[in-house]
Amino acid sequence: MSGIVVFSHPGLIDFWTERHLCTFTTLRRDGSPHVVAVGATLLGDTARIISSSTSAHVRHIRNGQTRVAICQVDGPRWSTVEGTATVFDSPEKVAEGKSCMRRAIARRGPTPPAWSSRSA
Repeated sequence: MSGIVVFSHPGLIDFWTERHLCTFTTLRRDGSPHVVAVGATLLGDTARIISSSTSAHVRHIRNGQTRVAICQVDGPRWSTVEGTATVFDSPEKVAEGKSCMRRAIARRGPTPPAWSSRSA
C-alpha cells in the first residue's frame, strides 16, 4: 500500500507494536541522506527514537534539516513514517521518552540476543 495511512489503522498499530529494527533517515546540509539503525515507537501521531545529543542525525535536525523518515521492516512487510523532527532535551521530555520506550520494551518482551552470540 502506498499513500497516507492514518495512525489509527489497526494493521499499522499492530506492526509498530511488534519489535523490529528501523532505519532513521535525516538529511545532511548538502541534501544527501544519512541513514542509521534505531529502535522506534509510534504512539498516537508521534514517532519517537532515543538518541545521543552528539549523534549526526541530531546535529542535522538542529541545523535545520528537519525532514525525516523512519522505516520499520519485517521481510516483505514495511512501513515508513515521514514528517518533521524536533529534538527534545529537557529533563521532562527525556524522562517521557524513556518511559515510552520502557513501556514498548515491556510489551514486546526482552531484546533478542545479538547476531554474534546466536548459535548456528
